[in-house]
Amino acid sequence: MPDLQSTLSTSDVRRETVIQSAVQVFAQAGYLGTPVSAIAEHAHISPAYVFKLFPRKEDLFVAALTRCFLLIQTALERGAVAAVSQSPAAILEAMGTAYAALIADRSLLMLQVHAQSAASVPEIAAALRSGIGQITTFVKERSQAPDAAVQQFIAFGQLCHLITVAELDDNSADWARLLSHGIQHF
Repeated sequence: MPDLQSTLSTSDVRRETVIQSAVQVFAQAGYLGTPVSAIAEHAHISPAYVFKLFPRKEDLFVAALTRCFLLIQTALERGAVAAVSQSPAAILEAMGTAYAALIADRSLLMLQVHAQSAASVPEIAAALRSGIGQITTFVKERSQAPDAAVQQFIAFGQLCHLITVAELDDNSADWARLLSHGIQHF
């Protein structure tokens, strides 16, 4: 298979670099707390060139969020393929394990959290809804699980986000142990 970098134009390569940097940098400080210049610096590209590729900061955040959901779907598919059986329950379990491994570095997790906090920006809200819809539809179609099981899978993922972001894994308070009981993160 040819190297992706060798088949892309210079602007396509830079676009990829900027999106990868945007995922990392937006995950650290969020939409409101991240100037485009910080993403340009991380990508080793001038802010003017970033604006040439993405005329508005919203466009860049949406591209990063879209990439986030693509990476999530790819990881869920890898999990489904590796499931011990192709039963809906086994596929959902394997998808959950694959997702937990994917968000171990927290960038994709935090990007989703920041997207939720910036959902008052219409373009971000639309991209967030689209991504959640894409993942929910994929989980339903790939696992063939009943609707209630898919809903529980997505809800459980959101609970994992809360446990991770609030650092409840090692919290000994009764309420924290109740929420994190039986949930392991990488």
